[in-house]
Parts: sequence; structure tokens; C-alpha cells
Amino acid sequence: MFEVKEIDESILAQNPVIERMSKYNHEQLLFCNDNDTGLKAIIAVHNTTCGPALGGTRMWNYNNQNEALQDVLRLSRGMTYKNAISGLNLGGGKAVIIGDARSQKSEALFRRFGKFVDSLGGKYITAEDVGINPKDMTYVNMETNHVVGLPGKSGDPSPVTAYGVYQGMKAAAKIQFGSDSLSGKKVAVQGVGHVGEYLVSHLKDEGAEIYISDIHEQTLKHVAETYGATVVGLDDIYDIDMDIYAPCALGATVNDDTLNKLKCSIIAGAANNQLANEDIHGVAVLERGMIYVPDFMINAGGVINCYAEVKGLSSEWAHDKASEIYNTTLNILNRSRENNIPTYQIANQMAEERIEAIGKVKLPF
Repeated sequence: MFEVKEIDESILAQNPVIERMSKYNHEQLLFCNDNDTGLKAIIAVHNTTCGPALGGTRMWNYNNQNEALQDVLRLSRGMTYKNAISGLNLGGGKAVIIGDARSQKSEALFRRFGKFVDSLGGKYITAEDVGINPKDMTYVNMETNHVVGLPGKSGDPSPVTAYGVYQGMKAAAKIQFGSDSLSGKKVAVQGVGHVGEYLVSHLKDEGAEIYISDIHEQTLKHVAETYGATVVGLDDIYDIDMDIYAPCALGATVNDDTLNKLKCSIIAGAANNQLANEDIHGVAVLERGMIYVPDFMINAGGVINCYAEVKGLSSEWAHDKASEIYNTTLNILNRSRENNIPTYQIANQMAEERIEAIGKVKLPF
């Protein structure tokens, strides 16, 4: 007969995966591997108190598996806070596929990934993120209904994400400069993919002076020629004499090295996990007199768009909901200044208060 033994806590303490899950208080991790399709992925469900965990799938050529694990843990936690502070009945989750999005995609890979998503029984709802497009999601959808951002429905959430970032940026300008006009302001946009390009379009329409950087030369050329933006080097973007720094690529670009270079008054962009270390760099930004607009709040337009699809709401509803990011930003920044507390702490508190309140009236998913 199979003998059930007590779990040795000393063994668990040595397991870095369990330790990391405990640190962020995650509910579940699903490691996905399929040799035939080349799929290597991780799905992280952080919290389902407010509803099923919704968050996009990112495809990135990580340097190693530990880097991928750390990314999916931080991203999924950010989705919990993002959905909560936005007032959505959703929890937080995220997925990462380890691989080169430009050379390793296939129908079979995404359909196999869809089977893994489906195995969670609706606890996790996926969508597109960095390296993924609506067509990829159609393959995922062949194997599961727990996917949003599909062509013919809400589609690409990037325009709504960019619009929300634009609204948050304007609110930050109102607090820092006394006016929410971005005309004449020098804005450096790091990463001009889907979201970054839409943001640049808004900035151009308002008359901002735009600087851009990106790892893809063709993307840079297209955006520069289309919107009259000035191209700068990947490392040079931190040295620009600018008013606003808009990180719209990967996270952790606000760190010890860059803070010693950045000359901006505002940090407001679409990237997730912009602060390399919240406790250190969130305080450092405040001490320097900079405004940091919390990433999981300002970039919530995309998940708002996805939520509209889940609930069958209109694109107009999603646009109006994303407009609320302006007032939420004002609220956070005013409370930060009044109490001399870093903005990320204010935003975290607001999200946690809603999760706690909803937890009193419903059980986790």
C-alpha cells in the first residue's frame, strides 16, 4: 500500500520555486513542456479572489529558466493588482513562453499551449502580450475557450493600453507642471512596438518632442519616419535631457544605474515592473522629486479591453473605462505628495483594500 509521509519542511525550504511562490503568495504554477512542438512555458496564477486570473502570454528568448520564472511571478502578481485597482472582477495571472517570437512560432506550439491553458478549467484566461499577436491567439483558441483578444472581437488591446498610458501621463504632467498639456514636452519612449507606437501617435498629435529607442531597427525606422520622432541608442536614452521617460519595453529599467542618469521629472510608461526593486527605487524616485506613475495602474487599458470582451461589453465602454486612469493617477499622486509616501505604496494599498473587501463576500475562484 502506498504510504503517505509527512512533508519534510527543510526540503521545501530548499526548493527555490516554492520559496518564490511563497514570497509573492502565488496560488499555482504550471510548468508546460512538449518536445514535439518545442513548447516550454510557465503559467502563473497569483490570486483569484476577485475572479478568474486574466493576464497575457509573453513570448521571449529568456537567458535562462530562472529568469523566465522570475518574470512570470512578478508579472502575474502585477496583474492581480492591476485588475483590482481598475475595479475589474478578475484575479491575476500570466504566462511566458520561452523562445524567439520571430523564428520559433508555429500553429502546433500555440495549440499545445492552448491545451495547457484549458487544463486549468477557466482558472486562467490568457491573451496576447509581448511577442504575441491576435493570430497566435486564434491557434490557442482552437484548444480552449479561455482566451481573449481574438480577431473580430476586442482584438489587439494595444490601442487601449496606450490610451490609458497617455491619460496617466497627462495627469502626472498636471501635478508636476501645473498643466496636463504635453505640447512641447520632451518625451523619451523606450520600446516602440504595438503599445509604444500608439503612444507616440498620441504624443505627436499633442505636439510633444519625441525620442525613441528599440532593439528592432525596422521598427525604429518606421516609427521615426511616420511620426517625426528622433532615434537614440538603447543606452543613450537614459542620458537625454527630457521631461518624461516612458518605458514601454521590458521591466526593471528604473534601477541604480539609470537613476543616476535620468534627468526626467516624470516616469510614466506601459512596461510592467519598471522599478527593479520597489522598496529601493520607489523611494529613490520620490527623494529625487520625480513622479513615478505606478505601472500596473497606468497600463491597465489592455486588461480593461480584455475584460470588455469577457463580459460582452462595447469598445466604447473599454475606452471610457481607460479614461478613468487619469483621475486614478491624480488620486495616487496627490495622496503621495500629501503623505510623502512613494506612489507604488499608495497604489498597492488601494489594490489590496479592494482584494480584501471582495474576499469578504466571495470565495476564491
